[in-house]
Amino acid sequence: MDQHESRCTVSRRGLIATACGALAAGALAGCSTARDDASTQRSGSSSSGATAPQTQVIVAMNAGSEPAAGFDPLVAWGCGEHVHEPLIQSTLITTDEDLNFVNDLATDYVCSDDGLVWTFTIRDDVRFTDGEPLTAGDVAFTVNAVAHGGTSEADLSMVDKAVAVSDTVVELYLDKPYNALLYTLAVLGIVPEHAYGEDYGAHPIGSGRYILEQWDRGQQAIFRANPDYYGEPPTMERVVVVFMDEDAALAAVQAGQVDIAYTYATHAAQRFAGYELVAYRSVDSRGISLPCIPAGGTRRDGDNEYPSGNDVTCDIAVRRAITCGVDRQAMIDHVLDGYGELAYSVGDGMPWSSADMEVAYDRDRACALLDEAGWTVGEDGVRTRDGVRAAFDIWYASDDSVRQALANEFANQMGELGVEVAPRGGSWDEIYPHEFEQPVLWGWGSNSPVEVYELHYSTGWGNFACYENETVDGYLDLALAQTDIEASYEYWQRAMWDGTDGVAPQGAATWCWIANVEHLYFKREGLDVATQKPHPHGHGWSLVNNVDRWSWA
Repeated sequence: MDQHESRCTVSRRGLIATACGALAAGALAGCSTARDDASTQRSGSSSSGATAPQTQVIVAMNAGSEPAAGFDPLVAWGCGEHVHEPLIQSTLITTDEDLNFVNDLATDYVCSDDGLVWTFTIRDDVRFTDGEPLTAGDVAFTVNAVAHGGTSEADLSMVDKAVAVSDTVVELYLDKPYNALLYTLAVLGIVPEHAYGEDYGAHPIGSGRYILEQWDRGQQAIFRANPDYYGEPPTMERVVVVFMDEDAALAAVQAGQVDIAYTYATHAAQRFAGYELVAYRSVDSRGISLPCIPAGGTRRDGDNEYPSGNDVTCDIAVRRAITCGVDRQAMIDHVLDGYGELAYSVGDGMPWSSADMEVAYDRDRACALLDEAGWTVGEDGVRTRDGVRAAFDIWYASDDSVRQALANEFANQMGELGVEVAPRGGSWDEIYPHEFEQPVLWGWGSNSPVEVYELHYSTGWGNFACYENETVDGYLDLALAQTDIEASYEYWQRAMWDGTDGVAPQGAATWCWIANVEHLYFKREGLDVATQKPHPHGHGWSLVNNVDRWSWA
């Protein structure tokens, strides 16, 4: 979710080089200590002479995964760039491997017929780690703080107020029907009203599966199982997360200092003794926004006002030609080394996704669309129409080598159609002023339909295509208004294409989606990470959503 990724105040720390490579000195020490402890556990013997089970794991995450404000759900822990389960805190509900909602703190919940009041009944046997009971008052405090506190990257702006009716019943009053709040509640950790303060992020008190045992900023965070957890006891009793850049993570794998470490397709061919490369399915989509209006206007993004519109991509024939003229499989093969899936929308494969978004690669059809629309090929191989040259920029984050390669490959493919595309790398501060006037290569993906709404709704914060359509807006509003989540799916799908209208490639063609990037890790042999949910955008905490169920062979 690049909107969150680039605008949150996450500190990107440089790491200190060591003899093992680019490992941070403190993190390396933490890895060594943890690995020694783990080895002792693995080689230890019980009274019967059997080998003691391994109950610790060391995970290497990228430096940007470290929560800048600490482990505070009222800021960004569990939400923001990397949406994930908060581990330390309990949530009202959660999702299973198939993304169905299941209860956590809640024992039951219902919605009023008008979609404006959600009532949750919660367990009466849950205590925070300081011994105090968790009540509906803590739930109301948490929800109100997120909805009205102004510090959270979670969106509960549709909540007017949360009221604790009793110690076990809380009511959420909405100012508009918005069933997607359930997806937010599934990752929103409940904090204790009596113990919440400025230093909460560094010293969190929760009621979840784990307790924060130690946090060395810029280096590592260590979690241990909560002995008083009300649910099934974690099989993995201690979790060490070390924060390091990609080269450091590879060096840590080579040195045998970590049990699982993120990596990218550019390193997929490497092999390390005792490790295997694993790929996990994601909804981490790469897509290109295509401005749908002529140049000359402006559009606001928060406090900023930027130029809007593009005289090339405003032609629907150009946008449709782009969507069918991209050889997605070639891009996956050449850039991602095959570690990706064809993408046609944000959230392919989710229950709310639409099969009508799929478009076959057809270079001849793309050229025919451009010919029919009057874009003629000039002597230099670039098309023009009425004095307008079929040329535009594509912006990408310059610190992402994969996006750079995708942008260059896209430019090459468009050149074959007679469309001149100039890749432009930059920081997000450099990219944002162009977000409404030039195509941008974005990274999106969430286990929630919220991004479908925001990227396509007329006033959505992610509507970089500047596309406005009352019919599409109506379907999106109807999707959110359903009190039964399953009943919402058809409306999400109709917004993409209802047979005559929509944002699909045969319709407005507002985005050109390329690939869902598989998340790659070097994993120590013998480590079982159980069944992973589809990973959202970003290599981060979503990997350890189910760490309490991990085990060693």
